[in-house]
Amino acid sequence: MTDRHTLAGGCHCGAVRFDIDVPTAVEVLDCNCSMCAKTGYLHLIVEKPDFRLLTDAAALSDYRFNSGTARHLFCSRCGIKSFYVPRSHPDAYSVNLRALDDISTLAVTVTPYDGRNWEAARAALGD
Repeated sequence: MTDRHTLAGGCHCGAVRFDIDVPTAVEVLDCNCSMCAKTGYLHLIVEKPDFRLLTDAAALSDYRFNSGTARHLFCSRCGIKSFYVPRSHPDAYSVNLRALDDISTLAVTVTPYDGRNWEAARAALGD
């Protein structure tokens, strides 16, 4: 069995807080799409049962574009997107590794993801 950790994270102002359960060794995707490249988002995919929103969901603003599948969730006060529901994994959350309070217990592998060519990159991910 893989060691697992509970980590805390959230937005800049603290209005959005969450906990996640993840293994010790994680892979994050460094996407080059128009949104991720501008924000420096590093995608840590977390299954829905392993994610717990600790604050009121009313603190979040929802933004959708293109296919409308992804639910980009931003703190309505400070504007930080610390997690969202990605198009690539609609039954999970993508947590921004950089929005976690402390990642010192993790072994992190960063994998480039060609979000500018989303369809081909998604097919390469598999399930």
